[in-house]
Amino acid sequence: MIYIYNDYGGTHTTAMAAAYHLKQLPQTERKLTTEEILNIKFFNELTHADFGKLIYHGTDEEGSPVYTIGRKRNKLLVPALKEMSLLLQERFQADEKIIFSNTSPTVPLAMTFGGFFSRGLKIDSLGVPLLVKGAKQCCDNVFRLVENTKEIGRTNFNENVIILENEMFK
Repeated sequence: MIYIYNDYGGTHTTAMAAAYHLKQLPQTERKLTTEEILNIKFFNELTHADFGKLIYHGTDEEGSPVYTIGRKRNKLLVPALKEMSLLLQERFQADEKIIFSNTSPTVPLAMTFGGFFSRGLKIDSLGVPLLVKGAKQCCDNVFRLVENTKEIGRTNFNENVIILENEMFK
C-alpha cells in the first residue's frame, strides 16, 4: 500500500496528514499546540520548486510508505498519476494498492491566507500566525481524514488505485 496525501500547496494540511498517519502527532482529535504544529516535518517549508514532486515522509506501522504532493490548481495531476500507476502496475504485473487522499476540504480560510502571506509573499510575520490558527482549527478534521483514509486502505480490495476527494470533511 502507498499513501499519497495531496492538496494545493502540499506543505500544510498534507504535512499534518502525513504526521498523523505516521503517528508523529497525538492520535486524538484534540487541538494541537503551536509547538506541535511548527515541529511538523515539511510544514510551511516547501517552495514553488517542490510543486508536483512526491515528498516522502516515512513508512507507517504496516510498512506502507507515506508521501505528499502539492498539485497547485491542476485538477488533472492526480487522475494522470492514477492512470500512470495503473499503466505501470499492468506493465510490470504489480498489484500494490495506491491511495490518493485530498486534504483540501479540511483547509480553513485562516490557513489559505496564511499560506498566501508566508509561502506566496514571503511575509512570515503575518502568514505563520494565520497558519498556526488554521492548523488548530482543522487538526481534528485532518485526523479524521487520515483515519478514514487508512480504513479505506484496509477494507477496499476491489481497486488498485483509489482517489479520495474527502468532501465530507469540509
